[in-house]
Amino acid sequence: MAPRSDWAMRPRYAPSDFVALLWRERFLMLAVFAVIFVIGAAFAFSLKTTYPASSSILVRLGQEYVYEPRAGDAGRGAVPEAEQVIQAETEILASSELKQRVIDRLGLSRIYPKLAAEFAEAPAGEKRIVMGKALRAMETSLKIQTAPDTPIVRLVFEHEDAGTAALVLNTLLEEYLIFRRTVLVESNLPAMETQRLTFQERLAEADAAYEQFLTSNQIGDFVSEKAALSQLQSQIEQQKYQTETQLQDRVGRLAALQAQMGQVSPEVGLYRDVNNAASDKLVELKLQREDLLGRYRADAQPVRDLDSQISRLEQGIEAGRTTGEGARRFGVNPVFQTLQTERIQLQSEVAALRQAQATLNTQLAQLLDRRLKLAELEPRFQALSLDRDVLQANVRDFAVKEEQSRAAREIAAASNDNIRIVQRATAPARGSSLKKPMLVLAFLFAGFTALCAGLLRMFLRPGLPTAQSASRTLDLPVLGAAPMKA
Repeated sequence: MAPRSDWAMRPRYAPSDFVALLWRERFLMLAVFAVIFVIGAAFAFSLKTTYPASSSILVRLGQEYVYEPRAGDAGRGAVPEAEQVIQAETEILASSELKQRVIDRLGLSRIYPKLAAEFAEAPAGEKRIVMGKALRAMETSLKIQTAPDTPIVRLVFEHEDAGTAALVLNTLLEEYLIFRRTVLVESNLPAMETQRLTFQERLAEADAAYEQFLTSNQIGDFVSEKAALSQLQSQIEQQKYQTETQLQDRVGRLAALQAQMGQVSPEVGLYRDVNNAASDKLVELKLQREDLLGRYRADAQPVRDLDSQISRLEQGIEAGRTTGEGARRFGVNPVFQTLQTERIQLQSEVAALRQAQATLNTQLAQLLDRRLKLAELEPRFQALSLDRDVLQANVRDFAVKEEQSRAAREIAAASNDNIRIVQRATAPARGSSLKKPMLVLAFLFAGFTALCAGLLRMFLRPGLPTAQSASRTLDLPVLGAAPMKA
């Protein structure tokens, strides 16, 4: 057999034993259940009925969420995501400042009369504590509900009075539409105006320095004058090259013309007379022969004499011995005269071209000096122009942004296009209370606690509670059992 200390501390139970053993502890369990249930019921009946007023708003992307940089254009037009907009509007709705505005508008006595009385009796140092209690009570009563991918925000406010619940929630929405403007639309007009005036003063100084620079250097328009000088220099250089080409052409033609004039005679024969005496003599002799042939025969002496003369004269004519110079007339050679006229013209053209070349060289030298002067002044001009351009752009940008900010603020003050109240709060007809859930919870908790107390008492009792438990614990049959005596 096992020692007594082993089996006495570890009795064995069967499911059927629990019913009998718990019934033995029924009075303890009933007492524990009654105490806890009475306490829970008393707490449940002390809960007050609240009336939940509900409302909803539609939140869309508005102008106030579009990013507008104060300077430059980096990131202009960037907008947050829809979830971020909903989160921002939810934070504004849940802010303590908004609740304080509602309390200031309706009065603490209208919303929480007990806290109003406590606030009136509290000293100055504790008034803030009482107001903090009111804000915490509003925060507890106000529920803000959102859903993913939904631009609707639902609001629920619970209060003991149905009319007060609707009034507080509607006032909250009205103050929210006003309060969000001060949060989202910042008033940066004074800063922009101050910065714009500063840029205008700097721009006036830059303009004065720019004008003084142009006046001291006798420049009307630097860019235009530089471009005009460059264009004029190109034109003069082109004229110079054309003049040099023409001059070389005229000089070459003049040299060739002078060489030709050396080969042409200044005078030329106009005409000359031809001497025909030999031919006339020959004709006369032939006529005489024909005349003699009429009186003499061909072999007569006079005829032979004439034939001899005719033969000698013909031989002289053929040999050219009978030809002589006639009268001649000479005059000015027109070719020489034309060459001389052209030479005079070329000489005048050469002189004119050389004069033009000298003038163009002088002009080019003057233009080059002026362009070098402008090139020397250009860095200073670029610096002054850059300062003026930057300041003008800044003045223009800040003036535009100032007007845009003023217009955006005025539009935002006049309307809330991106926030629409879908449903305003109305006084709820039915209230909600936690009495029934609390009674059920108190009943369940009291029953569970009573059961735990019964089990604890059952397990803490010494000995073997039943014959079946003794048999299982000792592994011995129980032959009989006697009732417990007092």
